[in-house]
Amino acid sequence: MLSSQDMWDMPFSLPLADVAAREGDASEGRPRTVTHWAAHICYAIIAFVFKIAFRYSTVGLGNLRRLHGVSGAVVACAHFSYLDPAFLWITARPKQWIRFMARDTIFGNAHGLAGQVVSRAAGFPVKRDAADRVAIKRAAAMLKRGEIVGIFPEGTRRGGKGSARISLHNGAAFIARMGKAPLVPAAVRNVDLISPKGSKLPHFPKVTVVYGAPVHLEDFDFIPKDERLDAVSWYVMRECHALKADVDRESVDMHALFPASKDYSAEFAGRDMARRVA
Repeated sequence: MLSSQDMWDMPFSLPLADVAAREGDASEGRPRTVTHWAAHICYAIIAFVFKIAFRYSTVGLGNLRRLHGVSGAVVACAHFSYLDPAFLWITARPKQWIRFMARDTIFGNAHGLAGQVVSRAAGFPVKRDAADRVAIKRAAAMLKRGEIVGIFPEGTRRGGKGSARISLHNGAAFIARMGKAPLVPAAVRNVDLISPKGSKLPHFPKVTVVYGAPVHLEDFDFIPKDERLDAVSWYVMRECHALKADVDRESVDMHALFPASKDYSAEFAGRDMARRVA
């Protein structure tokens, strides 16, 4: 049986034809990709329960689909609930599998049952509050193979423990640059209403998963190089929060969301950096 570490470094899918030709040889007895049996079981259970409980739907999935077979992508999402990754994961399937960076403590023993299940569902670990070079290189390699990597740039849930210290991190933009891939902003609407503060029982709102148009780093060359990753991160997170609130981007108060970060409103005034389908 493959170890969790094996699965973190193996492709979950090979959507790019040239990469599939180069890395898809199973002649040495090694599978081309991580087998999907556990992921299919997880999907069947989660999607069934979520469809009944939350009647979830998806908007803008074409923004992710049009990258399939063309390039990898970083799905960057505003983080409001533990259920955010589950909603994103089930809506991207079956054509695309989002490989989420997950806190390393979730995996526990890498060779235990929990580690096997999470790894077989496309997850891989990252050390929190540290520059995890192994996770960064692993994510960049996934992008170069045409895979989808899911990241929550805020690092923690809004409304959760430590949310008062939320700051804007540029890790997602850095990984996208390393992997030569665009960022796709995303949001899960109403997910924060499932377990609102002060409520002992869960609520069951209708949940909508929204994918925005891809954002390409090469379109930000008007920003000074030493600030570019920060500016890209700021722009993408503004898109995420606009999608979450279902408002236009100029209505998002980024200073209130990230008071310790530079405000790039002036630099992006009147600019739509996303590449939309005509």
